[in-house]
Amino acid sequence: MSPPLGTATRDRLRIAIQKSGRLAEPARKLLAACGLSWRESRDKLFCYGESLPVDLLLVRDDDIPGLIADGVCDLGIVGRNELDEQAGARARIGLPQAYRALRGLGFGQCRLMLAVPEEWDWTGPDQLRGQGTRIATSYPAILGNWLDAQGIDAQVVELSGSVEIAPRLGTAELICDLVSSGATLAANHLKPVENLLDSEAVLAGPASGFDDARAGLAQMLLRRVDGVLQLKERKLLMFNAAQEALPALERLLQDAGPLVRLPGSNGVLSLQTMCEGAVSWQQLEDLERAGARGLMVLAVERSLA
Repeated sequence: MSPPLGTATRDRLRIAIQKSGRLAEPARKLLAACGLSWRESRDKLFCYGESLPVDLLLVRDDDIPGLIADGVCDLGIVGRNELDEQAGARARIGLPQAYRALRGLGFGQCRLMLAVPEEWDWTGPDQLRGQGTRIATSYPAILGNWLDAQGIDAQVVELSGSVEIAPRLGTAELICDLVSSGATLAANHLKPVENLLDSEAVLAGPASGFDDARAGLAQMLLRRVDGVLQLKERKLLMFNAAQEALPALERLLQDAGPLVRLPGSNGVLSLQTMCEGAVSWQQLEDLERAGARGLMVLAVERSLA
């Protein structure tokens, strides 16, 4: 039986992720790649860790920072925009920092942008000074901090959704909202003009860390997360070549890892190296012209290096 959600569990780690939404599936895939597996409860809100003492809470994205602050969960995968917004809201009312981003996870990328009507001739933030401008947003703390930094006295109109229609409704002159492709802005005759925040999914944890068995579990999980993230962009390149071709091949592979030489036969060496990022067709053709044969590019599934 799964333990009650409100009880403190000191020998198991709890991670909160989105139950549904754009971060839900990538978060599950990342944790599964870290070797975690679970048994779901009937209400599908709690997943009991089977491979390791690491459990999942399936919740709303905007609940995750508060759950970390209250100690209901230990870690969470959440958008940086949501984490920074709630941290900013806490700071504005004098509450201490309760959580922090531990790792950027490389998915869920978007930007928090100031957007104005298409017909505006935008000249910069100074354009907002002394006009009593109204800005609609779901991120009042981040926007408020940006306005303070710019020395701009504008009215922040807080909305919980459909921010992009505020100018058409006459409730604000411009907006501050998340932008991915920009299609929603264009459909509402708006254009992005100022970037307030580059956001992505992050692994968040408490500001003070852990002082019990969870510390070791968290350290192990972070190490595995780092390994998975590094391997996403790594490829193992394998090929054969004659000894005399090595100088030219090494010049072409100077940005890769060390070139490992394995015993071959008839004067031909078996070679391999680790490449960061994609290996293009052009790179493979250049290597072939330099004397590489039997070229193979392999995905790397595990590495402790």
